Amino acid sequence: MGESTVDHRRAVADRNVGAILDATETLLAQNTPLSMSAVAAEARVSRQTLYTHFPDRTTLLGAVVTRAVSRWVAATERVEPQRGPALEALGRLVDVGWQEISRSSHIARAASRELDAETVRQAHESGVDLLRRLVRRGRRDGSFRTDVPVEWLVSAFFALIHTARDDVTAGRLSERAAQQALSRTVPDLFRRSTSG
Repeated sequence: MGESTVDHRRAVADRNVGAILDATETLLAQNTPLSMSAVAAEARVSRQTLYTHFPDRTTLLGAVVTRAVSRWVAATERVEPQRGPALEALGRLVDVGWQEISRSSHIARAASRELDAETVRQAHESGVDLLRRLVRRGRRDGSFRTDVPVEWLVSAFFALIHTARDDVTAGRLSERAAQQALSRTVPDLFRRSTSG
């Protein structure tokens, strides 16, 4: 009986957290001011419930960023970046990165405005590490350049995808043009030069 009660409470708490994070993402996507009251109303939970799980906006936004990164990691793992030639794996990561970063661009904008750089870095670490491992693999097999730091390539990968999304949002590029530009540009950035 006691264990069943604990399981029920945990299930309710998990549902509430999911609803709160979903509500936060919805408000961010709508460019609605992110107040705790608005989040509680959108999630259909009491403010007390909201504050029990997330004592402040910073904690809440950090959790939203962490969940978005978890989606990127799961999507990346599904395309198996450890499989096949490194450049082909990179192409799959560009596709996944475009889909997931496009889906979460409103979260990235809010995070850059409201969270400190270290919080954002920590939240992204698991996703960054997947790409970092691919870069090292590509360097070992001779397909990726070695004349710039690994971290530069990792940062450039994410920066180009975010920039492409910003250009689509601003109407400067179509979705298709942005994705094609990324699929051509990112591999060229990573590829080892064949010239002497």
